[in-house]
Amino acid sequence: MHAVRAILGLIPLTFVMAEKRIIVAIDGPAGAGKSTLARRVAEKLGFVYVNTGSMYRAVALWALRTKIALSDMHKLEQLAQAAQIELSSGDDRVFLNGEDVTEAIRTPEVSAAASQVSMVPGVRRALLSVQRSIAKNNSVVMEGRDIGSVVFPQAQIKVFLDADPAERARRRALESSQSGAIGDMSSIAGELRVRDTRDQTRAEAPLVQAPDAHLIDSTRLSLEEVEEKVLSIVRARTSNGKAAAH
Repeated sequence: MHAVRAILGLIPLTFVMAEKRIIVAIDGPAGAGKSTLARRVAEKLGFVYVNTGSMYRAVALWALRTKIALSDMHKLEQLAQAAQIELSSGDDRVFLNGEDVTEAIRTPEVSAAASQVSMVPGVRRALLSVQRSIAKNNSVVMEGRDIGSVVFPQAQIKVFLDADPAERARRRALESSQSGAIGDMSSIAGELRVRDTRDQTRAEAPLVQAPDAHLIDSTRLSLEEVEEKVLSIVRARTSNGKAAAH
């Protein structure tokens, strides 16, 4: 039995919705800006922020450390089921089996491995049940690749965040430089193309825009503008009583 959970703490609700459990699902390709956006929106709403990508990265890190082949789907599924992963919604820390791995899961090696690990159906199934359990008693802003299409097809608010591939590569290169790494635009663009292909063509929960998701192209928008668009969608969707708990 896997033991992935979120450390929720006491989070004041700044967005009053009369005890309704609200799910905001934010999906999109790598480099579109999902994590930063979801974190800010969750903070504004007083919801729990969940970065599902951190879960796959944690499993990938454990696989690399234990030298499990990324092609061994059976052992990867066992890792996902046994992993003790804790997500701190307050400061975005990630713990794997009691160890703070927040920085360790952000290396290029782990990122590449996580892309492969996330293609394993058994891993996705193991983590899907955990992702759903987090939202049982909490309003959440959850971001990933299949939140609105697979994890929470009943989510009241669905956003598909996208951006031009060149802009996504530029943003990733900027992130790399800010963390002290050397970001080569050409290499990063190539990595994103490979990641996009994997995400869109995998058999289990491929990256797709849910039919009822709001598409936001952030290429020429500031973070503040994208954030306001999402908050406007939330306000419109919840102010008329439609966003009742499921």
